[in-house]
Amino acid sequence: MTAEELLAGVVIPIDKPRQWTSFQAVNKVKAIIRNRYGLKKIKIGHAGTLDPLATGLLLVCVGRATKEIDRLQQGDKIYTGTMVLGATTPCYDLEQPIDRHYPFEHITPTLLDTVRQQFIGKIEQVPPIFSAVKIDGQRAYTYARADNTEAVPASKQVHVAEFDITAYRPGSMETAGEAPQTTENKQTEPNKLHRYNNPVNYIPAHLPQLDFRIRCGKGTYIRSIARDIGIALHSGAFLAALRREQAGDYNIQQSVALEQVEAFLDGNETIVKSEP
Repeated sequence: MTAEELLAGVVIPIDKPRQWTSFQAVNKVKAIIRNRYGLKKIKIGHAGTLDPLATGLLLVCVGRATKEIDRLQQGDKIYTGTMVLGATTPCYDLEQPIDRHYPFEHITPTLLDTVRQQFIGKIEQVPPIFSAVKIDGQRAYTYARADNTEAVPASKQVHVAEFDITAYRPGSMETAGEAPQTTENKQTEPNKLHRYNNPVNYIPAHLPQLDFRIRCGKGTYIRSIARDIGIALHSGAFLAALRREQAGDYNIQQSVALEQVEAFLDGNETIVKSEP
């Protein structure tokens, strides 16, 4: 691919690794492009932020494709992942350890299915305090890091088109003393300055877990859905794993790993160009 083609506009679908921020992934692509083509000035951005502990499809827009970011963000997203029931964390995922435990023995597949249906269609949700949503002009996470418990993001309406529970593993207090289940902790080039590069990497073995597939609109926080599922179950819940499988017309099968970006630019990977 030539520098002219890049400047004309290209979308590079990245498979973002765990423990990378979307910003770090974009900066990695930017560094590759600058070093390869000697371009000091080139516009690069992304369409739809992924949480640091999430993996999957991140659309990196280069050159004139940055003008398409708003349009690309309007498309539905498909996520798969795992929620853990019977406990909560302050950030609704594994960036921080469990802070409370709740009863879960009453949770059945029938109850789960009833609650699941409450989260399809237009729903109200409050974004996590550990998020980039703004409160009075500042990012919510700045309040969270300052332990400001009074700052709460405003609730908003989002749309969930599909919500399927693909597997359920009931917990048992009989296994409460067993060794915790470890979670995947793969990372490339870790940045030790960020707390999410030292996440909680285990889940108590006795807690129930459910796997899910969600198709939703722009601005939906899956972490908030997990938290709200726990409340609706009269228990607790947090997100243990999340992967974006699709964003609009782009899917994970089209994506390349960060270490494959140069091959993508060589034309050895499928090139997905922005629409004119």
